[in-house]
Amino acid sequence: MQKMLKKHQQQPHVSVRKLYLLLPFFILLLPSFSQAQSMDLNQAWSQLLKVSDTLQAEQQSVKRAQAKNDATQDLGLPSLSLNANYTHLSDPLEFEASSLSSEGSPALVAGILQQIPNLALSEQDIFHASLQAMWPIYTGGKITAAQAISDAIVQEKEQQLQLAKHKLFLQLVDRYYALAVSEALESTQKKLLSSLQKHAHHAQKLEEHGQIAKVERLNADMALANAKLQYNNSVRQVEMANIALTRLLHITKINAVSDFVVSFDPLSLPNLLSITLSEHPALKLLKAKEAQAKSLIAVENSSYRPSVFLYANYTLYDDDSIISEMAPEWLVGVGLKVPLFSRDGRSGKVQAAKSAQLQARYTLAQTKQDLSLLVEHTYRQLLQAQEEMQSLQASMSLAQENKRLRDIAFRQGLSTSLEKVDAELKLSAVITQQLLAKYRYIQAYARLMSTSGQINLFIANSLLTEEKPS
Repeated sequence: MQKMLKKHQQQPHVSVRKLYLLLPFFILLLPSFSQAQSMDLNQAWSQLLKVSDTLQAEQQSVKRAQAKNDATQDLGLPSLSLNANYTHLSDPLEFEASSLSSEGSPALVAGILQQIPNLALSEQDIFHASLQAMWPIYTGGKITAAQAISDAIVQEKEQQLQLAKHKLFLQLVDRYYALAVSEALESTQKKLLSSLQKHAHHAQKLEEHGQIAKVERLNADMALANAKLQYNNSVRQVEMANIALTRLLHITKINAVSDFVVSFDPLSLPNLLSITLSEHPALKLLKAKEAQAKSLIAVENSSYRPSVFLYANYTLYDDDSIISEMAPEWLVGVGLKVPLFSRDGRSGKVQAAKSAQLQARYTLAQTKQDLSLLVEHTYRQLLQAQEEMQSLQASMSLAQENKRLRDIAFRQGLSTSLEKVDAELKLSAVITQQLLAKYRYIQAYARLMSTSGQINLFIANSLLTEEKPS
């Protein structure tokens, strides 16, 4: 019995051993999408255009407007309908000859009429089927104006789609380069941590040999502890930035392909203003709204004008009654309708449409001013970030030289641990400030490119930037 129990207890260990042997093969078979994907900005933008639910919703809105626009193109065509009806009469229609006699009629005539039987003009159950056609020839401009409104609505929806693309692009740039700068900051903190670890170890050795005081070693340990905390924070920042970007792109994990080298072409403010005020989707959208209001005025004015239409009828089936036989088989005609008095408030509707047109016009003018201010403000932010990067470049050289001298002085016992750590922290701070200045520069550049409708140019410049050596 004990041998059986022992054998039974050993079997799981054999299975676990086999599982460990097979584990590398299972790892190799894991799907590739579980690994981090490397994407440049162009690839990320293409991915976002495919998976964005916001863009899909806006595209469906455009398709909906286009379908309605196609429907309005048929308003000027003739209509043809098949009409059929069944009618049951309480009594069939009859012609009574005796009803032709009067009190003054001669007796002979009255007698003859009395002898004539009633003539059935219709049956009690009447069936009738016909084709009816109607073609509006002139509607006072209502159809043309309605079609123009529909065209303008399509343009409005298309510009809303472009605005959604611009918004998503800026969101992508913010998150993509946020990941890039987070990774760069993590690398900086990692280097600082490594340097302070070496410094703490060196300080401990110097303390053991009596070359520095205990307080110097404690200062090195405290700096190391703070560096570990900052490094852990930078790791979490990378994780959060990665989550934000992957959620946006609907993927599991991503590595931003960017060395964070900033080298974009210089921009011209007058050129940016000119392009923005002629190509921005918000302005085109407001122009489409103004066109809608203008056409709406034409629609309301058409209610004062007459309408002319052609109509026709062709009988397909009727009964064999006398009335049906007497009715024509087909007919055509021209109709005219002249509005004289109306209770639908035509004048008020015209004034409302004119107010809508003025509203769109004033909103367009204000939007132009706002866009001009936005471009100028963002352009100055770009220059400020650029100047900050240039200034920090000089600070970088100073911080690097200061660190080098402090390292030598500390090894020779001519500098304190506090001075050594301070040099390390100053260099790390300058690197961090430079990375943040680059991030602000890229953000401002992207906003200028997006506002002026040059998204593709920004992406092309970013690809060229990534190819340049850092």
